[in-house]
Amino acid sequence: MNKNIKLAVAGAILATASVANAGIIIPAGEWTVDISGNVNSFYTHTKFSGTQATANENRNANQVQTGLLPSALGIGAKTRQNDLDVAFQFSLFTGSNANGTDNLNTNLGTSNGGLGYSSLNIRQSYLTFGDKSWGEIKLGRDLGLFASDAILSDMTLLGVGSGAGSQGSSTLGRIGSGYLYADWKAQIAYTTPNFSGFQAAVALTEGTGQIDNNNLGYEGKASYSFAANDATGKIWLSGKTQKIQTSVVVPVAAYVFAADHGALTERTANAWDIGAKVGYAGAELVGYYYDGKNSDSSIGTALNTLLTTSAAFVEHDNHGGYVQATYVLPTKTKVGVSWGLNNIERAGTELRDAEREAWVVGAYHPLTKHLNLVAEYNHLDTTAATGAAGAASEGKAKTVSLGAILFF
Repeated sequence: MNKNIKLAVAGAILATASVANAGIIIPAGEWTVDISGNVNSFYTHTKFSGTQATANENRNANQVQTGLLPSALGIGAKTRQNDLDVAFQFSLFTGSNANGTDNLNTNLGTSNGGLGYSSLNIRQSYLTFGDKSWGEIKLGRDLGLFASDAILSDMTLLGVGSGAGSQGSSTLGRIGSGYLYADWKAQIAYTTPNFSGFQAAVALTEGTGQIDNNNLGYEGKASYSFAANDATGKIWLSGKTQKIQTSVVVPVAAYVFAADHGALTERTANAWDIGAKVGYAGAELVGYYYDGKNSDSSIGTALNTLLTTSAAFVEHDNHGGYVQATYVLPTKTKVGVSWGLNNIERAGTELRDAEREAWVVGAYHPLTKHLNLVAEYNHLDTTAATGAAGAASEGKAKTVSLGAILFF
């Protein structure tokens, strides 16, 4: 994992983030190699009701699965050459339970047995070069700028969050119920030097929501970090914008439709956010808000919105955020509670706003310097934009999770 993710993981456990500044360090000639990552797995029990139970043959799901963070192995190295700091990073992510549609599984059914392989996902593959006097340039695949601080400040980064009960390499944590997913994307980025706590970055990214790959994305972030005695804090502001494309099929004769007569329509998708994190003597508070247009796939995981590739596409405004409070007890156990909401505002013929709202209570105990026990309870409420009032449009998912995460 890169240093931002390692620091966030450490900070989620301890009041200080010093334990994860580096992994296994190996000097190799002119290079210093850093091998790092995590392994985690959880028992999860989820009770579904309303629309959340529709897709489940049983209203209760019991699984052993990876949490928000997939297990990962990262290999990076850095060197100083010709007055430049040069580095690279590769990180491989995987889950612990089977995924019936992953890229390693030749059996594309719903088997969750010994032949159900977990997927392999290379989320980071980038190089950087720069100097502290003028900044750093990054080229390759890494976490996006917009909403990155939202996910790195989420206490469920070490736990499960809202997406338990389904197969896959991540339970998504609070993604979709408090913030939009920053996502891992190809990018060319520049980060300024650190000016006494102030730092800014801009990025040209691979476009999502594309049909002909005509559009790139644009992202930016500015932040200010401070520390004084027992007080620490960070304030950030970020944004993104790009064009998304919709495919609209037009009739060529009465009752006859042909895809090759379709039209390509481009619409703007953008979002901005603001957040703050302050800590003092073991206590920490996080407040976060985002606002956007056409920037939520209904679970916060794509730069598009409902029915993007359909002739029924309707533009939607989006907003949401979360608040979180944690405290490190004398036993070094960190306890926390958070609430968050994603909202897709009503548009077109829809009857109501679509929403995902979640409460999370968690405890994170460092059994050793790198091994941590985790217990969480998550209560997710969802409301669909269509359907009759009550059970036809509302659903709940209540999850209890117990497990452990080891990072190095």
